[in-house]
Amino acid sequence: MLSADFVIATAIGYVGLLFVLAYFGDRRARTNQRSWLHSPAVYTLSISVYCTSWTFYGAVGNAARSGLEFLTIYMGPTLVFVGWWFLLRRLVRISHNQRITSLADLLSSRFGKSNRLAVLVTILAVIGIAPYIALQLKAVTSSIQAIAGSSEFGQGSLRGIDDVTLALGVAAGMALFTILFGTRHVDAKEQHHGVVAAIAFEAVVKLTALLAVGIFVVFIGGGLDGIFAKAAAAGITIDPENSFDDRWVTTMFLSVAAIVCLPRQFQVTVVENSDESHLRVAAWAFPAYMLLMSIFILPIAMYGLTTMPAGANPDMFALTLPLAAGQDSLALFAFIGGFSSATSMIILESIALSIMVSNHIVMPLALRLGAGQGSDGRGVKSLLLRARRFSILLILSLGFFYFFFTRDSDALAPIGLISFTAIAQFFPAVLAALFWREASQKGAIAAISVGSVVWFWCSFLPSFESFSPAVSATMRDGPWGISWLRPEAMFGMDGLDPLSHAAFWSLSLNVLTLVTVSLLTNQSALERIQASVFVDVFRRPTAAGNFVRGSATANDLYFVAERVLGETRAVTLFETAAQGSGVEPDRLDPSPDFIGKLERELAGSIGAASAHVMLSKVVSGRDVSLEEVMQMADETQQVIEYSQELERTSSELRTTALKLEEANAQLRQLDSQKDEFLSQVSHEVRTPMTSIRSFSEILLQPEALDEGQRQRFVATIHQESLRLTRLLDEILDLSALERGERSWTNAPTDAEAALDRALLVCDALLSQRGMTVERGRRAKPVMVNGDSDRLCQVFINLISNAVKYNDASNPIMQISSVVRSGRYLVDIADNGPGVAKAERKLIFEKFARGERGSEQSGAGLGLAISRQIIAGMNGSLELVPGQLAGACFRVKLAVIR
Repeated sequence: MLSADFVIATAIGYVGLLFVLAYFGDRRARTNQRSWLHSPAVYTLSISVYCTSWTFYGAVGNAARSGLEFLTIYMGPTLVFVGWWFLLRRLVRISHNQRITSLADLLSSRFGKSNRLAVLVTILAVIGIAPYIALQLKAVTSSIQAIAGSSEFGQGSLRGIDDVTLALGVAAGMALFTILFGTRHVDAKEQHHGVVAAIAFEAVVKLTALLAVGIFVVFIGGGLDGIFAKAAAAGITIDPENSFDDRWVTTMFLSVAAIVCLPRQFQVTVVENSDESHLRVAAWAFPAYMLLMSIFILPIAMYGLTTMPAGANPDMFALTLPLAAGQDSLALFAFIGGFSSATSMIILESIALSIMVSNHIVMPLALRLGAGQGSDGRGVKSLLLRARRFSILLILSLGFFYFFFTRDSDALAPIGLISFTAIAQFFPAVLAALFWREASQKGAIAAISVGSVVWFWCSFLPSFESFSPAVSATMRDGPWGISWLRPEAMFGMDGLDPLSHAAFWSLSLNVLTLVTVSLLTNQSALERIQASVFVDVFRRPTAAGNFVRGSATANDLYFVAERVLGETRAVTLFETAAQGSGVEPDRLDPSPDFIGKLERELAGSIGAASAHVMLSKVVSGRDVSLEEVMQMADETQQVIEYSQELERTSSELRTTALKLEEANAQLRQLDSQKDEFLSQVSHEVRTPMTSIRSFSEILLQPEALDEGQRQRFVATIHQESLRLTRLLDEILDLSALERGERSWTNAPTDAEAALDRALLVCDALLSQRGMTVERGRRAKPVMVNGDSDRLCQVFINLISNAVKYNDASNPIMQISSVVRSGRYLVDIADNGPGVAKAERKLIFEKFARGERGSEQSGAGLGLAISRQIIAGMNGSLELVPGQLAGACFRVKLAVIR
């Protein structure tokens, strides 16, 4: 038969075992950097500190009361760790670069190293975690009482001791253990390898204990089928459809926020991480661990509900079921498992919170008041250790007082969710810090303040309802009778579950405030720098620091480093820097990079804000005002912006060079086209000029010519002169058109009249050739924006081409015009040989006459000129398929409405 004395003695012995593990683990980690203590397995097991007595005891109770809701507490962390690449990896990288020591340090560092923000986060975390610590005290106390109450013999020395006294004793014992192991050193990165080793061991113990109880329950219950069949026969069923409600969504979201923002989780996941690659293992190992922890929760709950007497506490089923079956050894093992769960949570949570309190509340006050500046070189370190020890006592005291005032609550899970809701108030600011460059310090402070006030009103205050009649009245009627301010029915919303109600209002107002204030306020220079460092953590090297070279000497800086880091670390740091510079340590000239590195080392012990202020004083040789600190930060920001501007300029220069290269290629192409054009012009001019010169030479010998020959030669010279003149006119006209130098002004013009005029001009030519003109459908008078003479010139050119290149025995030309979709279309087609397929792309080029065109006298400029003229009227000239066998040219112009 177990007795309370024996159980307590076993617990004390177990704590002693943890003491030994932590002591030797710490020694081994300090002497061997590649120890197994730095392995991913130990890292993953330490993360399981997430599974507290709430998980060990409360999950069974939650399953017994609410069915599958207990799974949400596991699903949230699973989502975060499976998606570690997006969030946790970024958190760890930033924290390593910036020597972040806590969640408050992270937010403080991101938002301009603001100590006000760090203080706010620390205070809310300490208050918000108090219910969680009370939950652990309640679980341990209840488990001891469950054993003590199992028989008269079992009460032992606890006879007459109530739960409050017992909880006080448990809190005092845990405070002593935490002080002994959590505040032995002020390490640079605040890593506690010994404590982590002990917590990893505890993770194995509590998992093994819960699995043992689960296997035992399944065995005596006749297997899983037997357990659920008996439960169904007793009318106990799990209805999955009713489990997925607003409370389900709320608890899962809160668990997502908790695994990131709970101080102890940030401590083990981020601060205690020694290798970023360990996250890759934890991404699957930690969800697997939680799966094992949860696999027997439902069978234990169902079996307990069917076999234990009415009124039995479901939270204690993992302990009372073995006791009821007479399995004292298994019950003792289960007690140690639950005790391990509570112990690891309290130890690590207290350590994490004590670091936040000492770094962000005590240390800034000490700097301001000049405390801890003794000449023995250990002032700051001693002050930090005392502050952390006092903080641990304060934190456990708050947890005890919360337990004292709310001890009448029956269930464990609701107490834990109060803390989850409080810690979730940091989550929007954390996400904004990592991903939103424009998020400002004022926005973060306002958001957390608003969210915490709403949490206090809607979630924290109602937990005192059973203790305080005033709170009970406020819950019922609202403050001063204002019903719409009732804590669980804010603004008249009384249909939600109380947890969902508190989470909805606190987080909604939190996010709204963060976004609104950030958009309405400006960031300081230091905020902009830190925002860039955080958001671009994977694209930028580690920041060199925000200091410029000042009057500080190496001795001044060493004095500061020794006070905070201790002599050994300070000597190592300075000797390493001196070796890198190739000088003796006493001749080291502190560079801005070295001062930045020293700041990060100091931040690992006293926080980013305190480290920055402390070094600012030393570097400048005097007290530095906030404006001066901002000026230094602004100068650094200017350098960064100048560097970014250089990057942008370089990019623009590369783009310009590329464009110049393309332009050069176009110039070469144009030069080639110019040479070809000149060659063609020379060829066309040479023909009439040769003819004129030849006939002129003949005329210079009049004695050899009769009058008829002389007249014929003179006529030929005249014709060639006219041809030469027309050629030059066309070249000049085309050149002017290509340069955009039009010799006309567009104006409303009747295009049909221009077409009729062209037909009239060409009538003689058509008759001479014997060409039949088929007049198709004609449009009514159409007004286009152009020049009547130029348009007529285009039509004449197209008609004359249809005559000139048509060698059909019965030549036919077809003309039609129509207005379609706001466009005036004129088709001029013939039944000649048409344009060969290979020549269609070149037919509008200069001097392009085609194979059959070479037999004619034209220079090949008519179509090129016509196309330029139509383009000048914002229209087009195209070669299109026609109804006749030959070519068909289409003029297209916009109609003026």
